Amino acid sequence: MEIDSLILMGFIRALIERQFMQFALITGILVGLLAPVIGSFVVIKRLSLIADTLSHFSLAGLSIGLFLLNILRLPIGDPLYVGMTFAVIGALLIEALRSYYKNYKEISMPIVISLGTALSALFISLAGGFNTEIYNYLFGSILTVGRNFVFIMAVTTFVILLLIAIFYKRIVIISFDERYARLLGIRVGVFQFFSTIILGLVVSLSIETVGVLLVGSLMIIPVAAAMKIGNSFKTTLLIAILFSEVSVILGLWLSYSFGFPSGATIVLFNILILLMVIIIKKIFSSPHAEEKVAMEAEVRTE
Repeated sequence: MEIDSLILMGFIRALIERQFMQFALITGILVGLLAPVIGSFVVIKRLSLIADTLSHFSLAGLSIGLFLLNILRLPIGDPLYVGMTFAVIGALLIEALRSYYKNYKEISMPIVISLGTALSALFISLAGGFNTEIYNYLFGSILTVGRNFVFIMAVTTFVILLLIAIFYKRIVIISFDERYARLLGIRVGVFQFFSTIILGLVVSLSIETVGVLLVGSLMIIPVAAAMKIGNSFKTTLLIAILFSEVSVILGLWLSYSFGFPSGATIVLFNILILLMVIIIKKIFSSPHAEEKVAMEAEVRTE
């Protein structure tokens, strides 16, 4: 117990005294808020794999950015900006393919993820092979985020949450039933276009926290756990945010205290919470009780 107290006090002291820890905490809280919010709408639309697809396509942009910066010596700034651009391009490409293959929309994601993975492998090799920068992009490095990234993350979070608050009802209706939304006169195409861009930006920014290989987990797992508890879309969303923030803070603590990869620890805590929810529900729920469809109830009452 004494050792645990010392470790906890060391973590709290670091948060107070060390600027890089303050940046990491702010970034973690922002990502922990934004990821499940976007993830909730992704889950409703049955697009749970889209985050992983976009993260792999974003990695292609990051590897190209590293190639331009380290090999061609072009002053492009942070490769993350190239990754963000590619994430948006990947999101738009998915939407284009989903429109083209109307009866087989799910085929769009394997196509885009294959293209992203192939480009990543090619340009990682051209940029000098596997190194620390690539490792950080793959698994995340929240403890190394800087002031500029925190500012970008804060502005992005504010703008996205503001847009969701303004257009919340229409976004929910579109997510549940596009045909019904069109009957109400909602411009579904416009909302789809901008939501696709937003999704790409959130995925690319989350890479800095948990990495390419785990960013989908950050968006989906808290929502999966919250769906078993919440009795409406709003309560499910709030619970998902709570689970996400707890995982981020605990993951940050474990990462700083023991030197573990930040992305891995955050996702493992998310998985642990999900398992706890499943076990508790199994113990206290009737084995013959029907599963509540919490999210779908709310859109009919709005």
